[in-house]
Amino acid sequence: MSDPIATVTILTYNGEEYLERILAQLRAQELDAPFEVLVIDSGSTDSTLDIVRRFPEVRLHEIPNSEFGHGRTRNLAARLANGEFVAYLTHDAIPIGPNWLRELLAPFAIDERIVAVMGKQVPRRECFPLLKYEIQGVFAGFGPDLATSVFYKDDAIDDSALGYLGFYSDVNSAARRDFLLNTIPYRDVRYAEDQLFGRDIIEAGYRKAYAPRAAVEHSNDLTLDEYGKRIFDETVGLRQIGEPIPRMSRRSQIRLTARGIAGDTIRILRDRDYSWRRKLYWLVVNPSFQIRKWSSYRPSTLVDLADDRAIASGSLEHSRKQA
Repeated sequence: MSDPIATVTILTYNGEEYLERILAQLRAQELDAPFEVLVIDSGSTDSTLDIVRRFPEVRLHEIPNSEFGHGRTRNLAARLANGEFVAYLTHDAIPIGPNWLRELLAPFAIDERIVAVMGKQVPRRECFPLLKYEIQGVFAGFGPDLATSVFYKDDAIDDSALGYLGFYSDVNSAARRDFLLNTIPYRDVRYAEDQLFGRDIIEAGYRKAYAPRAAVEHSNDLTLDEYGKRIFDETVGLRQIGEPIPRMSRRSQIRLTARGIAGDTIRILRDRDYSWRRKLYWLVVNPSFQIRKWSSYRPSTLVDLADDRAIASGSLEHSRKQA
């Protein structure tokens, strides 16, 4: 394709469950400019590649699983892209509606200093309540659904606000390709590459935007054990990129578990998305996710960051690579 405005990149690894819906939604996008779709697969053994081949307009690039890195592979996508902008989707993030890409790219026209845009995530209906309410709370904090929010650092902002200003998720995002190639690429870190990228943008004096109308359906499909390991990965990853996460005491773990269970109980009872039968189910099941969350969070604040074996033992990413 000549001169596409954007390259939509999907990073896949055994992504058969949602990939066909994602590609169908991309085919239905309404945009007054051409765009291309690039899939970078890192060794899928399910039907992912067969699904991609059913969409002949999609460009497929395959790499060995050993070469995958969250930041490294996103930088590879920027090098392979032909578009002025590189939009990123994970293989389980489904664009909502035909205007997703248009809304994701729109903030770049506001200000040339905006170099990256993060879209909204809407949890799946089957998502367990703890994760559902966390996702809804996080994205509600970045501004109203009808307006674009722009984030930058000025003289009135001190370093304590960087965690909020720099928050970034590349589950559903876009960046200027030239910026990725020549100014600030993703860093090749084990985890939290998106948070580090967002922080790098703000600290360097650039701007990023939140585009709530560019929404995807996304929430991780995790078992109870996987959820705990995901919490461990996320927290250790943030510590590894320098986020100041204090050590958690056993007392704090118990207090936050009890507070989480109580808060979720109230939210479940008020949640109009659930029938009474489903509310009763989640009132019984959801507390186990709160217990698992904080029982995994505490060791992630205590583990020695130089102890690779201890980190691997609690890591979801490591367990999936070993499977």
